[in-house]
This record gives sequence, C-alpha cells and structure tokens, in this order.
Amino acid sequence: MLSTIAATTVAAHWVGPWAGGFGFLFLLIPLFWIAFFVLLFVFLGRRWRRAAAAGYGPGYGRGWGHEGGTRSAEATLAERFAQGDIDEVEYRARLEVLRANRPSGQ
Repeated sequence: MLSTIAATTVAAHWVGPWAGGFGFLFLLIPLFWIAFFVLLFVFLGRRWRRAAAAGYGPGYGRGWGHEGGTRSAEATLAERFAQGDIDEVEYRARLEVLRANRPSGQ
C-alpha cells in the first residue's frame, strides 16, 4: 500500500517538461513579433528614404518607377539653360552630344 501511495503522489505531481512553467520560452513569441516589426520598419523606411531622395513618389512632381520617374537628360539640360547655369553655346553643344548618343530605340 505504501508503494501505491508513493507512485500516485509522484505521478500526480509530474506533468512533463512544462511542470515548472514556461520559463523563458514565453518571451519567444513577443520577441519574434517585436523583431519582425523592427525589421519591417527599418526595411520600408530605408526604401522610402531612398525613393524620396531620388525624387520618386507622390509630392515630388514625378511618377513612380523608372519610366515615369526619371527626367530625360534633355529636360535637365533645358532646365539648367533656363536657370542660367550654362550659356547657349554650351547648351547647344551638350544637346548635340545627347542627341548623337541617343539609343536607336528612342
């Protein structure tokens, strides 16, 4: 009878590896989500800052993507000429070089 009581007492108190509680494991799920959102914000923030610096996106006067977002070299040259950064001789010389080196598809 003493062995039955001892066996019942041991079996009732032993419930497996979680008997002592979760320990540090209960922190893994919140730590995972915190790390996930930090990495998400870092990655997206870097992309948004680069896009803003390049002049893409709403509020920058250009569209999204490479086709709609880049100004042509001729437009940049015309803008510099209009602002007085270059004179007419330099403008015409550079424009001639741009048009001579233009890819055949354009």
